[in-house]
Amino acid sequence: MAGLERGYIQVYTGDGKGKTTAALGLALRASGYGLKVFIAQFIKGMKYNEIKALEKFKDNVTVKQYGNGCFIRKEPSERDIVMAKNGLKEMKQILTSGSYDVVILDEINVAMHFNLFKVEDVAELINIKPEKVELVLTGRKVAPKIMEMADLVTEMKEIKHYYTKGVIAREGIER
Repeated sequence: MAGLERGYIQVYTGDGKGKTTAALGLALRASGYGLKVFIAQFIKGMKYNEIKALEKFKDNVTVKQYGNGCFIRKEPSERDIVMAKNGLKEMKQILTSGSYDVVILDEINVAMHFNLFKVEDVAELINIKPEKVELVLTGRKVAPKIMEMADLVTEMKEIKHYYTKGVIAREGIER
């Protein structure tokens, strides 16, 4: 069976497009090698097209959402907070279960930024990461402490985006 000799901590952040896409690309590559992947989506609660596509890889990739939908333009509700905290609690079990080689925490940086849980709670999760598990954290506004703990930090920087010309998120490309 495939496995990792050593897992690292990766962070994909920044204001540019591509953080989740990069994490999903890693999941696809890992799955192709036979690694088991768990993707936790914080904040997100809608059935995006990537969820539909990943169902085809269900032997190697598990996806679970810990969000009520996207609240970025308003304050998170109590339900948003409870779902995120429950997700973080479940991640402790998932990360240490020995069942997964790669664990992706999609939009966890944004969840921390909106105080759905504390930076210290995520730092604790990083500290209990088994040596052979790759841990990926995505989302804008990564906390400095998390960046410091990471082995790899990639910042997506927006240079130009068609959103500024009024193009809305397109099915199959942005959603």
